[in-house]
Order: sequence, then C-alpha cells, then structure tokens
Amino acid sequence: MPLVEVVSRPDLRSAEAARAYVNELRAVLVATGASDARMEEGSMRADANISVRPVGFSTLGTRCEVKNLNSVRSVGRAIDYEARRQIALLEAGEQVAQQTRHWDEAEGRTSPLRSKEEAYDYRYFPEPDLVPLAPDEAWQASVAESMPPLPAPRRRRLAEATGTAPSAVAVVVERDLDGLVLEALAAGGDAQRLVVHAEHDLAGGKGGLDVAGFAGLTRMEADGALTATQAKAVLAELVATGGDPAVVAAALGYEAMAGDELAGAVDEAIAANPDAWGRFLAGDAKVTGFFVGQVMRATKGQADGKAVTALLGQRAAATH
Repeated sequence: MPLVEVVSRPDLRSAEAARAYVNELRAVLVATGASDARMEEGSMRADANISVRPVGFSTLGTRCEVKNLNSVRSVGRAIDYEARRQIALLEAGEQVAQQTRHWDEAEGRTSPLRSKEEAYDYRYFPEPDLVPLAPDEAWQASVAESMPPLPAPRRRRLAEATGTAPSAVAVVVERDLDGLVLEALAAGGDAQRLVVHAEHDLAGGKGGLDVAGFAGLTRMEADGALTATQAKAVLAELVATGGDPAVVAAALGYEAMAGDELAGAVDEAIAANPDAWGRFLAGDAKVTGFFVGQVMRATKGQADGKAVTALLGQRAAATH
C-alpha cells in the first residue's frame, strides 16, 4: 500500500473536533479496506497544524505543526498543549515562531524540531516520475458505487432501527456488529438489549453466536426468563460454543424465579437489615443497591434486579 497523505482544510476549531475527524477518517479507511489504521503500529499517523487568534479576529495566527502523532489521544493532548503554549506567548507580548514540533506523550508537551519560516523552506518541487493524477467524475462515480457502506450511514441506519443513543451505536459499528444486531432485530430480538450486549459484552467478537441465538437470548431477557447477569453468562457460552440460549440457560441452572419466591427473599432482606431499611424509607437511594445485592446473594443470582427494586418500592409505599 503506497503512502497517502490526506490534508484537511483549516476548519477545525478544537481538539475535540480534531479527534472526531481522525476517528472518522480511521473508520472510513478500515471500512474500505484501505488500511487497518492502527496508529500505534504506524499504519496511520496524524500531523496537527495549530494556530490561535484573539477573539473577534478573522486572520489565523502563525501555525506550528506537530508531527507523527500515533494515537487519537495524543492528537487531542498535543493540540490542547500547543494552543495553550501559543496563547501564553502572545499574552506575554512575544511572537509565535513557525516551527515543526515534536510531541512527548510522557511529558505532555511539545518541543521544537526545526523552523520553517516561509513556504519555500519546504523545498517543494515536481517529481518528474510521477504524473499528475486528476480522476474524472465518471471514474469517481464508478468507485463510489463499488464502495462498501461507510460508517456514518451505518450508524444512522442502526440508530433509526433501534432508537439507541449515538454513542452506543458508534461502538457497535466500530466493532462491525451492526449487521448482526439488525438481523437479530429482524428475527424478533429486543432492540435495546441487542445493542447493550453488542456494546458491552461482545468486545472480543461474536464467536459462535448466530442471529437466532442472539435474538432468542434477548427475548428471554426481555420476558424475565433471564436476569441481566444470567443473560451475560448465557451469552458468553453462546459466543464460546454456539447453541440454543434456552438449552444453555437450562444447563447453567437458570430458571425464572416465581413471584412469591422473589417477594419472600425481598422481605427477608428487609427484616435482616432494619437500619438499611430505615435509610431507604428516608429516601436514601444508595441503599437500593445494597438490598439488590442481598437478594442476589440469597437467590444465587437468579433474582431480577429491576424486579427487586420494584418490590422495594411497593414495600416502601405500603409502609408510608
């Protein structure tokens, strides 16, 4: 793969915007197969040209270029530091020298590499063995038609289909799990739980998990046949070996608790912890987690945390 340099216009106004730009560029390169875009391995690097200007001024100040940043985190940190450095110089009545600078990740600062006062210092000249490349519109259109779906439209599609927060959707698309989620959704899976599991529990890939198994697992969880904790354990087995989620759940000894059994466990936890119950009645929301934990231990993880919380609320309402 030849070296390609992508140059953006000077239209980024913050380190956050620059990080987002680099992240999106990485996603496009990976999606198209142009690169694995592993910055830490040198497959992709970023240079940042930073300049500042006083509020109300339209002219960009003298820029400094920070070279060979090897992570998105470094891009943000280097820009923030360099902007602060330039502002401090200007506020002290000094001038910013046009330079190429090095970023030291350990020290969190930039340092000079070399000065470049004018454009001619870059010593640009035409390469006689490389002809100019000017692709016509027809060729560009044919390439566009052959491209795979890019990350942005994939995120929009998944967000619209599941009604999920953009941040969660972005992680799922980055892991290339959006196709699995959409197919499982079409097979009757629960939209919210599909995305939650893809975001939090499938970081290592889907393994032996198939569409039917994923959809069935989230239906069991939504119907109350599995708690969130149990669903994670079943999912781990499905990723490792595949299979039917109901069969895996039965093999693990997971059975839905009867309502009266769960209510009894809640009552026992309340009776065994009168001080904590008094705090709960007084409005201390932090105690909720304590009671959920007590019931979980008593039922060996079979209780549904949401159901426990609902029962605690009912008991409190009856007390008042």
